[in-house]
Amino acid sequence: MPTLVLVMVMVCWFVFALTFILRKKPAAAPDSKRDRGSIPGVFLQALSYAIIWTVRRPFVSPFVSFSKTLALFLGIVAIVSAIVSVFIVMAAVKTLGKEWSITARVVTDHKLATEGPYRFVRHPIYTGMLGMLIATGIAVSYWPALLVALVVFFLGTAIRIRSEERLLRETFGLEFETYARSVPAIVPGLY
Repeated sequence: MPTLVLVMVMVCWFVFALTFILRKKPAAAPDSKRDRGSIPGVFLQALSYAIIWTVRRPFVSPFVSFSKTLALFLGIVAIVSAIVSVFIVMAAVKTLGKEWSITARVVTDHKLATEGPYRFVRHPIYTGMLGMLIATGIAVSYWPALLVALVVFFLGTAIRIRSEERLLRETFGLEFETYARSVPAIVPGLY
């Protein structure tokens, strides 16, 4: 089972990366506003993945060794999480089109994304990134490293969300406020 989990998570990482590399790039839209305050969040999110990849278990050993049932369950969670995360990210990138960017920005003629996965969460790419972090942690790391990585990821995500939503509030005002009150940030029912 650990081998299958690792292979499936790695395949999902490959597709995850291809989603950004091979995405249909619309005509570049000029920035109307950019907030570089999101950059520390990008680094913290990257650090969370670095923690997972550097604090690794021996190759293809189970995430938990005291219970085969729990190890099987967590393996299934990792595979499902990775697959669902890839689909969420693919749909979000397609929905955003020219408005997608690594750092917080608003482009000329920016439209507030509320369709596709944006109906369920305001930041579905971060939802997908969280799912991939969890899947990868289960596939290759130890549970304490995954817990630390989750804390670092949420700190980075909070910084990015604050930066992006500040721009969206300035741009869309009441429309964004209404949307933000009715749709969770990244995890329905939690945040």
